[in-house]
Amino acid sequence: MKPLQAALGAGFALLLATAQPSLGAEAAKAKPAPAATAEADDIEPEAITALQRMSAYLQTLKAFEIKGETSLELVMEDGQKVTVDGTTRYQVQAPDGFLIEIATDKKARQYYYDGKTVTVNAPKLGYYASFPAPATIRATLELAHDKYGIVVPLEDLFRWSDPTRARTGQLQSAMVIGTANIDGVQCDQYAFREGDIDWQIWIQKGDKPVPRKVVIIDRTDEAHPAYIARLDWNTSPQFTKATFAFTPAADAKAIRMAAQ
Repeated sequence: MKPLQAALGAGFALLLATAQPSLGAEAAKAKPAPAATAEADDIEPEAITALQRMSAYLQTLKAFEIKGETSLELVMEDGQKVTVDGTTRYQVQAPDGFLIEIATDKKARQYYYDGKTVTVNAPKLGYYASFPAPATIRATLELAHDKYGIVVPLEDLFRWSDPTRARTGQLQSAMVIGTANIDGVQCDQYAFREGDIDWQIWIQKGDKPVPRKVVIIDRTDEAHPAYIARLDWNTSPQFTKATFAFTPAADAKAIRMAAQ
């Protein structure tokens, strides 16, 4: 079975993370003008502006809750695709608290972060592991990825809301598709290409431009498997410190978090 690594691993993180390859010296000599023209024509400024507006709004959110319904296509060795559905729930308090819950029929995980410690809990298996964490969400996600190989779906929400990381310049194409209704909410739909990933995003109209739906397609696999997430937002939740504090079940067993 060949899973869609882009969606299963980093989710949103791959949407804006892949750098566009540069032309070599010989290729640049051969076709300098057409390449530059094609790249310019493939970028619609309105689509870039929409991402920037969404990012600016996400920066204003001190707390939010997202409930997502997800579908992940897996490619079998014979090329047949099967779909695994699931749910994702984010409860986030900037700058130093989150609880992320991911559940499918195959797997369930909970990620607690209280500003000092991250705990990864596998409730169906009865095991959990913890490691010391930095003082911010972004630094914690980077440590989790770099040291322990942990990535979570939708984590690029934190990158979009980071003003020091403007990565829209890496896009190879960006276009406006039109308007659409996502679960009763009017949205604008945009499509992008970046490296080996095609992705679409539906951004809510009005003064709360949050992403309501995301589709990621992996072009490295000839079957072009997709990851789809539909997102329901609460931009004014009420959390306490207890929300992000992990308390193990009576029969749960602590294990060591192995570094990669």
